[in-house]
Amino acid sequence: MLAVIFSFSKRGGLLNAAIGRFLAGIGCEEKCCTMPKFAGVCEGLTAVDDYKAVCAEYFNKADALIFIGASGIAVPAIARHVKSKPTDPAVLVIDECANFVISLLSGHIGGANELARQIAAAIKAVPVVTTATDVNNMFAVDEWAARRGMVIESMQAAKDFAAALVAGKTAGLCSDYAIKGALPSGVELAGSGETGMAVTTCKNNKPFGTTVVLMPKILHLGIGCRRNTPLEKIENFVLAEMEKHGFDMRCVKSIASVDLKKDEAGLLAFAAKHNVPVKFYTAAELQQAKGDFTPSAFVKSIAGVDNVCERSAVLASGGCLKLRKTAYDGVTLAGGGETPVFVFLAVAEEPLIIDF
Repeated sequence: MLAVIFSFSKRGGLLNAAIGRFLAGIGCEEKCCTMPKFAGVCEGLTAVDDYKAVCAEYFNKADALIFIGASGIAVPAIARHVKSKPTDPAVLVIDECANFVISLLSGHIGGANELARQIAAAIKAVPVVTTATDVNNMFAVDEWAARRGMVIESMQAAKDFAAALVAGKTAGLCSDYAIKGALPSGVELAGSGETGMAVTTCKNNKPFGTTVVLMPKILHLGIGCRRNTPLEKIENFVLAEMEKHGFDMRCVKSIASVDLKKDEAGLLAFAAKHNVPVKFYTAAELQQAKGDFTPSAFVKSIAGVDNVCERSAVLASGGCLKLRKTAYDGVTLAGGGETPVFVFLAVAEEPLIIDF
């Protein structure tokens, strides 16, 4: 996580550096920016002449932007960069006397609400959170999904789900994976109903009238191809097969193949285009994969193992096949899936208090 902190006074600079140390202590990367005349207040501060330019530079790079000053400073700085809930960073505003920590933008998916609570606990301030589910002490489906790296298929459905809970209605939950912990108030296990959430890798799995489809990022694609297969041919086939089975590329955690393909330009370009890391396995490693695979004498003669795509998918996922081998025009595809357990109840830790 990268957090960029801005301050505009001597007192704000001291708080800036203290919050920077706190964030570094919990494993975050931080950049503490202040006006040049306050850069010497303490160690760890970086002088910037134009904070709006720095804000513009980091708005799409940072996970969080923190302004120590008035909301009237933060709002104009971020206004023209705000796009959507799934992409905007967390934005916090903290007064220089450390009385309040305001979650200003991307409270749930961006994690601003939770970050506000963490920092407020650390500096003994009051967290200011205004999202409807939070102030009504209701379950926030988008925040729960974001913390678990899930893709929300429809933000409108998530909004309708939250509105139903706030209105006092009961929402259902169905899941293709194990669920542990006490379910939140207003949520019950169900296979149908007016409103509900479905934890699944199939975006077409919508058992409720209004279904928030939550797709965990647990798919691993095994891909094989003839030498010099172009990007377009790989992409067209893979995306068509994914769509046929209701899978979404945003749920793909890795692409895997045999190490003979580590310099295959089309495969590497496909992975880069979709921002998915690639893993390569030796024939000996693929041979160790456990499961029932589709053998090919031809593949074995070339790669040294009887199946590349299915074995690669299983090794990469550490789980089981979700999509068996399918092939077209020299490209083979298989999909493996992890077997996660999703937890609702987490044990709260004692807050870390910082001095400044």
